[in-house]
Amino acid sequence: MKEVLIVEDDPDIRDLLRIHLQDLNCRVQECSDGLTGLSKASAHAFDLIVLDLMLPKMDGIALCQRLRALNNFTPVLMLTAKSEEFDKVMGFESGADDYLTKPFGIRELIARVKALFRRAGLNGESNSKQEVLRFGPLKINILQQKVCLHERRVDLTPKEYQLLAILAGSPGRSYSRIELLNQAWGNEFHGYEHTINSHINRLRAKIEPGLPSQEFILTTWGVGYRFNEEL
Repeated sequence: MKEVLIVEDDPDIRDLLRIHLQDLNCRVQECSDGLTGLSKASAHAFDLIVLDLMLPKMDGIALCQRLRALNNFTPVLMLTAKSEEFDKVMGFESGADDYLTKPFGIRELIARVKALFRRAGLNGESNSKQEVLRFGPLKINILQQKVCLHERRVDLTPKEYQLLAILAGSPGRSYSRIELLNQAWGNEFHGYEHTINSHINRLRAKIEPGLPSQEFILTTWGVGYRFNEEL
């Protein structure tokens, strides 16, 4: 059974979310403000956090940023009544994994939740022929979705892991930002390709610390990014 935390100050939306998440066989906890959400998310391991952007005491972006700073990489589905590009970019760059604008349809909600469970590997499936990819000191266990550098676990967000798995799965192939966005987020997010840069920069900082001569992710100028095929 999946464990889900809902952080939403509108009781009607909380009820709607709880009913449909329970229909997906999820065990649900809920709260109505950001500080309580942070406390609950820090005290318990959830499989998903459904997080409203506008919250009392601490907004959704600040909450998500705090979680990521605490190395809590639980998948986050951000909800908001706003649709401006600034809000979506800020949501993604704070570490959110997906974004749903109110009002939303139940089918779309369910599809997004299932996709996040699937991306996080909670179904235990893998579409890779290789269980473990090795590149010098970097090891990527596809089945476990576990990344190690010099035999030490590297904590990645689900999106960071997805981007790494896409690039490492085809070393030397250059991916455009649009391709990476489509594969990691879905084609409904066209126009937000520049958020890929922020995720790649954070990913590089985690897997290339103090390794000036060991670059795993390379920039293909005028195109996007590729994984170093010479490793």
